Amino acid sequence: MEGMLMSEALLKTVNLQKTYSRKQGWFDKPRIIKALTGVDLSILPGETFGVVGESGCGKSTLGMTIAKLIEPDAGEIYFNGRNITKLSEKEMHGLRKSMQVVFQDPFASLNPRMSIHDILAEPLIIQKMTGSRAETDSRVSELLQQVGLDMYCAHRYPHEFSGGQRQRIGIARALAVNPSLIIADEPVSALDVSIQAQILNLLCSLRQKFSLTYIFISHDLSVVEYISDRIGVMYLGNFVEISDKNDLFRHPLHPYTQALLSAIPVPDPAADRKKRIILSGNTGDIVKNETGCRFYPRCFKRMPVCAEVPPGLIPVSPCHCVSCHLYD
Repeated sequence: MEGMLMSEALLKTVNLQKTYSRKQGWFDKPRIIKALTGVDLSILPGETFGVVGESGCGKSTLGMTIAKLIEPDAGEIYFNGRNITKLSEKEMHGLRKSMQVVFQDPFASLNPRMSIHDILAEPLIIQKMTGSRAETDSRVSELLQQVGLDMYCAHRYPHEFSGGQRQRIGIARALAVNPSLIIADEPVSALDVSIQAQILNLLCSLRQKFSLTYIFISHDLSVVEYISDRIGVMYLGNFVEISDKNDLFRHPLHPYTQALLSAIPVPDPAADRKKRIILSGNTGDIVKNETGCRFYPRCFKRMPVCAEVPPGLIPVSPCHCVSCHLYD
């Protein structure tokens, strides 16, 4: 399965790494934060790959690095078989049409001084996708219709819309240049639950209509389960488990995944016999264990080998991989 993914992948990353340097105070030494620690990932055309994990695990850094909005420190990114890792911003210009991002905050990502018409027209003009004002206006109208908004919205400004409407505008902007890959970074986390469902259904319908591929980043397991085909569970800069969504939710293998799934709220807790797994410590405990498994300080199934040897991502079935010594 993994070999097939590597050969047919729309997107592939190899040993992707990114670190940040952060100072706690004026006289403190910078603290090195390993946001990505050698991520290997393959995504097939037309699939939705969900990325889930705690805040600070590297989800957004992964998405922004794939989109080349953040430069990686090491590793390679392949898109449609082309190595785009070292491309300059000028060389990336043409590639931007194929790879777009929908951001978490729909208000912060829209220019408050621009009308919705101008926001949607801007990528069309930059990428020279329309030849006249009339053609641009027609395309803007079409984009608004595709995301469920009326043409009268075009001459209004972002502050005049609700959060859900602004996110629809953000999706329309991403669609403007006819991308094949959309990286959705927490696109519904700032929205009410009822509006979340509308946006998720919109993304699903657009995927079918335009044969889109999604990387869907979220901390909400129920949202990721709803929209994804495969799911990767991240912990401190890398995937600890990658699986078909049905297999992941029915048979989670990694202790961290088991803990995450045990925390999902249920309608009737009294009737639910699932035992809640409470993890000790916090993600900051990584500084105490750099040699072995990064989850070792918090793991409730840890073994002596876990403290010394970092586990690789092991295939346990054609559609399920896990990074854990329990399955060596």
